[in-house]
Amino acid sequence: MAVEGGMKCVKILHYVFLLAFCACAVGLIAVGVGAHYVLSQTISQGATPGSMLPVVIIAVGAFLFLVAIVGCCGACKENYCLMITFVIFLSLIVLVEVAAAIAAYVFRDKVMSEFNKDFRQQMKNYPKQNQTAFILDKMQKNFRCCGAANYTDWETMSIEPKGRVPDSCCVNVTQGCGINFNVKEIHTEGCVEKIGVWLRSNVLVVAAAALGIAFVEVLGIIFACCLVKSIQSGYEVM
Repeated sequence: MAVEGGMKCVKILHYVFLLAFCACAVGLIAVGVGAHYVLSQTISQGATPGSMLPVVIIAVGAFLFLVAIVGCCGACKENYCLMITFVIFLSLIVLVEVAAAIAAYVFRDKVMSEFNKDFRQQMKNYPKQNQTAFILDKMQKNFRCCGAANYTDWETMSIEPKGRVPDSCCVNVTQGCGINFNVKEIHTEGCVEKIGVWLRSNVLVVAAAALGIAFVEVLGIIFACCLVKSIQSGYEVM
């Protein structure tokens, strides 16, 4: 028996939201990769709350993409089992995302603490490793900061000549500008606090995106449940 016009619209909307799921999945993977790249440059390797969060985001994105495929196959074949699987998996993803959001909130101070510790460790490696020097110089230029807490952090580091700061601390970066510097000619604020402020200023954007994704997922669950009920009732969908 053919489905009424209302259920046909539900199926069409189901396909539309599956496309949205795929877009959300790609977006999550991109955010996770970006976050992993940024944290890998500043936080030492290891299974810490801060370093594991991007991995969770990437895994959720990849899983969401696979679930969208299951939902599409289930709707195309009008398969009850596939649609039930789609609903269950999508519900689990929503729960995981809620748990990840809670974890991010709970461990926010832990992440900043790790960042502060590893930033100072990278400062110690500054004279020894070119890659470390490149990363720190780039961060100090981009965020217009110097040192972890402030520019005086460099006084305890073994960079020559003694008492200098990296040239990337200078307001106008030139070769050797960090030697015999004038405080007015360098950025005096610490990078840890400046980057923390930048992260907090972007929290609302991230939260809005997360809410949008969650809203799309909930709608997908609702439409999938409607299709499941239709299939279960013996309708021949489209």
